[in-house]
Amino acid sequence: MKLSFLAALLFGCTCFGQNKTDASLYMKAEKISYLTDIGSESGDLYSTIGHHGPAVENQWMALRIYFSEKAAIDVYNKAKAGLELKEAHWYPTPEQQKQGWGADYYKVGNTVGLGGIRLWDGEKVVPLNPVTNRLAHVGKTDTTSFMEMISKGVPYKGKKVDIKVRVTVYSDRRDAKVEAFCLTGEKVQFVTGINYFKDFETKKGANYIAVWGKHPEDVAAEIIPVGAAIMYDPKDYVKNTDDGTQYLLISKPSTYLTTRIISSSAKEQELNTLDKLEAFIKK
Repeated sequence: MKLSFLAALLFGCTCFGQNKTDASLYMKAEKISYLTDIGSESGDLYSTIGHHGPAVENQWMALRIYFSEKAAIDVYNKAKAGLELKEAHWYPTPEQQKQGWGADYYKVGNTVGLGGIRLWDGEKVVPLNPVTNRLAHVGKTDTTSFMEMISKGVPYKGKKVDIKVRVTVYSDRRDAKVEAFCLTGEKVQFVTGINYFKDFETKKGANYIAVWGKHPEDVAAEIIPVGAAIMYDPKDYVKNTDDGTQYLLISKPSTYLTTRIISSSAKEQELNTLDKLEAFIKK
């Protein structure tokens, strides 16, 4: 029996519009009860929330924002394309990893991680801490998933500012978008960047920084080379610096900043070397 033209059209639209992203926010003690919002006046729910903060994923990577004084962005790399957060909860077993699941190969330490946001007071980096409140929110659209973290009452140059960081992942698109907002309206200097470790390879272009190497991670079943990159508009920045653990980008005074981030690993089939990752970025 032949499909009618209308039925075929509807079927095609449904397939095309499938959302291949997801968001995750839940209390560690209640894995079956997913949330859209949570907050804390202490600014620290690191040990209370599953995967230590809100998380999102596309087919190739998952990202989380630590719900703590770090407020850094961390990465979960995958060996094959697919959604894993709801089943793996960021930490698949060693047996699952051997069967082709992803893992937490990336280590943030005390850095911004991959595209995380802090502030610059003219002399030094200012963390998004202490706060009067820290709020997390996750959501989905037809083709995206996003997470937001709002750090309220951050001391900055004698005032207190509210900073929102929003990370959006897209169906069938490898990179993610990071946005930073000063919700209180003052112009601030944002700091973002990408971390690295000893013996990492680095490639830089006019609008990107890409790194590749083994993170000293201790929760994955094995240690493998991981790549990461941040893509940015150089017109938005006044200074680039390297503190020995991370390449930092210091913005012009602004109420808004946006970058793109991407990560891959040696275990996947496509972007499994630094050269391939850089070639993809240049496209």
